[in-house]
Amino acid sequence: MKQKLLEKIKNKKIVVGVIGLGYVGLPLAVEKAKAGFKTIGFDIQENKVQMVNKGHNYIGDVVDHDLSELVRNGMLSATTDFSFVKNVDFIAICVPTPLDNHQQPDISYIKSSSEEIAKFLKRETMVVLESTTYPGTTEELIKSILEEGSGLKCSDDFYLGFSPERVDPGNLIYKTKNTPKVVGAIGQDATEVIATMYRAVLDGDVHTVSSPAIAEMEKILENTYRNVNIGLANELAILCNKMGINIWEVIDAAKSKPYGFQAFYPGPGLGGHCIPLDPYYLSWKAREYGFHTSMIESSMMVNDRMPEYCVERAIKILNRNKKAINGAKILVLGVAYKQDINDYRESPAIRVIEELRKHCANVVYFDPFVPEYREHGEVHKSEPELADGLIESVDLVIITTAHTNVNYGLVQQHAKSIFDTKNAMKHIKRRDNIELL
Repeated sequence: MKQKLLEKIKNKKIVVGVIGLGYVGLPLAVEKAKAGFKTIGFDIQENKVQMVNKGHNYIGDVVDHDLSELVRNGMLSATTDFSFVKNVDFIAICVPTPLDNHQQPDISYIKSSSEEIAKFLKRETMVVLESTTYPGTTEELIKSILEEGSGLKCSDDFYLGFSPERVDPGNLIYKTKNTPKVVGAIGQDATEVIATMYRAVLDGDVHTVSSPAIAEMEKILENTYRNVNIGLANELAILCNKMGINIWEVIDAAKSKPYGFQAFYPGPGLGGHCIPLDPYYLSWKAREYGFHTSMIESSMMVNDRMPEYCVERAIKILNRNKKAINGAKILVLGVAYKQDINDYRESPAIRVIEELRKHCANVVYFDPFVPEYREHGEVHKSEPELADGLIESVDLVIITTAHTNVNYGLVQQHAKSIFDTKNAMKHIKRRDNIELL
């Protein structure tokens, strides 16, 4: 099986299947197809499948022309019919792994995808999970589902591994194509073949590890590292505010050290598909071993509380201006979870808005990248433009996303008060109406 698959990879005879056509899956499917491998995308959402088959792009990190050309040339197609799994030789599972209402891992998408794959899995197929999850998922869950559902045996009839997605939406340097990849599979042959498949597609280094669990833990470490350090920055921001010290200037001074320090910055909370969620996967799994991840959980508590802290600061600013939060008109600038993208998953800005509304504030928002967002079944629309009249009409402007295409000079000129939680206005010289987090 090993030699046969290596030969098929070399001759570009592998047919690729990508399960889940979101922020991870669609860019991966495009890169596989661009590398010369015929690719089929699978998704349960009919609208995504139709858009792909029409060559219409909906992911910022995918080049519109690349997608349309690949579809036109027959190298990329999409379907909701999982029976086409029987036609593929390499399957990448790129489905969501959210938390449930109890902040515990929801692996239902991984489970249901594996069950569908098992129905049609054929011999000599590589299956790779890319979705972030707790260590042990690949070997403890997916392996048994695939073996029981297909009647095939892992390592003898098919190869199984884990290769964590590394997607940073909006990153202008590192995309799917040139980001280094980690691969951990069940058995040396599986590791070699799966790593070879990624090397045939990507420009970044492919780093192999000894097991899927190592690769799964590695991904959790990446994002927990950031969660903990951002938690430290947020906690110091709260302390520095009490002490009358500018935390942003402190961090800028610290990062002048050329070794032993990496700059992390405070903000209104954590957003996105990884950093706010992944540490919960690890703390949940740790309890199985009677272990309490105290440092990690402490940072999670600090970060989770930041939206409420920002609202408390906003209330104090309004009070100084002899204005109650009840009935105050507040403009929130930015609901995307990071600058210059349209992704608002887990955005702390939305939690800030919700908290403000709980205090009966009249909240409007402006985001040039997110014209509307849906939360709790309701659709909220952005103000059409950031006009001086809008800015003058509000009691407070809160900057929650540091988009670079916002005219912050105009904001400073016309706002009564500004609460800048992202240091987005650091280049504005006149600062009498600006307060930093």
